[in-house]
Amino acid sequence: MSVRVLVADDQEIVRTGLTMILNAQPGIEVVAEAPDGRRAVDLARQLRPDVCLLDVRMPEMDGLEATRLLAGPDVADPLAVVVITTFDLDEYVYAALRAGARGFLLKDAGPALLAQAVHAAANGDALIAPSVTTRLLRTFADTGPARPPRQPIDPLTDREEQVLTRVARGRTNNEIADELYITLSTVKTHVTALMLKLGVRNRVEIAMWAYETNRVRPGSTS
Repeated sequence: MSVRVLVADDQEIVRTGLTMILNAQPGIEVVAEAPDGRRAVDLARQLRPDVCLLDVRMPEMDGLEATRLLAGPDVADPLAVVVITTFDLDEYVYAALRAGARGFLLKDAGPALLAQAVHAAANGDALIAPSVTTRLLRTFADTGPARPPRQPIDPLTDREEQVLTRVARGRTNNEIADELYITLSTVKTHVTALMLKLGVRNRVEIAMWAYETNRVRPGSTS
């Protein structure tokens, strides 16, 4: 079954381009397009697509507010949202991720990464464009969290700490498995345990928590 996607962007040429790219990918089908955030929210609530691909800057309602309405912490049955933008340090990006977005991509990400982000979001995972992960989290680390970081329900194990830092550095599950010499299923088990202990919803929030608690420092890569 194909992943059903809604595309929202105020520029028709961009919407058309994204739709053509996604429809050309195996296992993905664009089921609706929207020229602004308000229309995107209405269509998303009506059609319940698997993934909503939202531009950050749109008229009527921006992508941040649309994300909050579709995927925010107060939404009973949230939809998967991926934010896509021209700006790799857009002021809305961090807030959009906090509002529940499962990914962040630049519009020049290319078909492969775009398809990967859509599939990841549909599977309950999260993906941030590798080219901007470090800069985005460094900006967050410099400004500091708005409130003290939450404490885990139970202490993290040594292995969970190792997985945590690698998630925060943008490693994929396969890369983490190779680095730690463990199976892919074991990595997934640890990631699930981290989300439960930290009370977060996805890998993006795991990474943010790692920066909030200084387990990973800006610019650190290993």
